[in-house]
Amino acid sequence: MTWNPFKKEQAQQPVEESAKSDSSKGKGHATPKRKEAQAANLRPLVPVDRKASAKAAKARMRERENAEYEAMQKGDLSRMPKAERLPWRIYIRDYVDARWNIGEFFIPVAFGILILSMILSVFVQNVAISMAMMVLMYGYLFAVIIDTWLMWRKLKKKLVAKFGEAAVAKGSRSGTYAWSRAIQLRRWRLPKPRNKRGEYPQD
Repeated sequence: MTWNPFKKEQAQQPVEESAKSDSSKGKGHATPKRKEAQAANLRPLVPVDRKASAKAAKARMRERENAEYEAMQKGDLSRMPKAERLPWRIYIRDYVDARWNIGEFFIPVAFGILILSMILSVFVQNVAISMAMMVLMYGYLFAVIIDTWLMWRKLKKKLVAKFGEAAVAKGSRSGTYAWSRAIQLRRWRLPKPRNKRGEYPQD
């Protein structure tokens, strides 16, 4: 019997092939590489279509703003912007809406004085009358400033006593919020007033 070196290799080949086939059958499929798995989970940081993405973002923002505006008109506190849901801002609105503010009539009164002064200057052509109208308008403006200042001085003490210094801190803009609401007509205020005149909030 002669020794053939090729017989051993021929005998080992079926064994190796069968081992590979058995291992693949046990797993069911080849295990993917880690880089391939990570690449499959990656998402692009920059959208493919930037214009479409920006348009969709603007549409969502506009929808949210419309919902918040509708909530302020209806008085739905749960859907209002976060700033309008702050407890001290709710107190400010209720306090300003409860009092008669001289400033809330400033826009119609100032507009009426300007129209009347223009008419008188054209038809009457009297400088004294025009000056008197201007003095009347500035006098009314001065009264608005005094009334609003007195209102905020009293309201500020109530806010500090009820909510602490955070309610009147510089970043809270509570003073500006109270002033701007006090010089608006009641029907134009947003959020809509929820109490009647004279119904002040509880301290």
